[in-house]
Amino acid sequence: MTPVLETTGLGVRYGRTWALRDCSLAVPRGRVAALVGPNGAGKTTLMHTAVGLLKPSAGQVTVRGEVAFVAQDKPLYDGFTVAEMLTFGRRMNPRWDDEAARGRLAGLGIPLERRVGRLSGGQQAQVALTLALARHPGLLVLDEPLANLDPLARHDVMRAVMAEVAAHELTVLLSSHVVSDLEDTCDWLIVLNGGRAQVSGDIEDLLDGHRVLTGPAELAEGVAARTRVVAAGGSGRQTTLLVRDRPVLDPRWSARRPGLDELVMAYLRSPGSAALPGPARQGVGA
Repeated sequence: MTPVLETTGLGVRYGRTWALRDCSLAVPRGRVAALVGPNGAGKTTLMHTAVGLLKPSAGQVTVRGEVAFVAQDKPLYDGFTVAEMLTFGRRMNPRWDDEAARGRLAGLGIPLERRVGRLSGGQQAQVALTLALARHPGLLVLDEPLANLDPLARHDVMRAVMAEVAAHELTVLLSSHVVSDLEDTCDWLIVLNGGRAQVSGDIEDLLDGHRVLTGPAELAEGVAARTRVVAAGGSGRQTTLLVRDRPVLDPRWSARRPGLDELVMAYLRSPGSAALPGPARQGVGA
């Protein structure tokens, strides 16, 4: 399937500093992709490049179809009423579904006459999301959409996103520092580390393709020689390894499927490891 978002050797440089370098990845249509990584990894730079706010210094980025973007600070005019924000959106966007936008806000109980600055954080997030969805984009890019929201508001925003995905085969790229917020909603994972894509793929395939092994420390070297070790830990006589594939083990080892947070943290702690499809592996250690 042709990806909705694709980057090839993408690089973005600020002066002498590369925020992204040799970053190659793809997001298929209809997927909800979690974009995770430490501060300074290049997540916002990747998003800004995908939506056309930044120009690549190297490589290319391709977006197939309309794109809508909701920035982390949810840029709304506090002095506008909700109705005035809808009018602004209609006048700025040739592709605009005013009926759908008003119907969505009515269903959420957000009054059109209220000024944006008097809305709760969750309501403001829903207004910003409504403005983006009213364009009927093929790709929705959300930069930290759940930041500063309470748990109920986070749940409501993600439920709204999932409803749009189901109804319109929308593709979503969203970043978050909280992996647990993404576990029940995202089905594609991208890990950025040091400006490069370190992991990219279907979440279930990634989790099925890794194992957490626990066993005697003196046998760890032998296991490492037979499989690809992403990260190692433990102390004393016990060692814990996150490995790719499913190695045949000595019965003294136990094996289990990792959790999403466990997988992400292991890769972030091991910048030299990668789990990427063929072409995207270029320039990244495996």
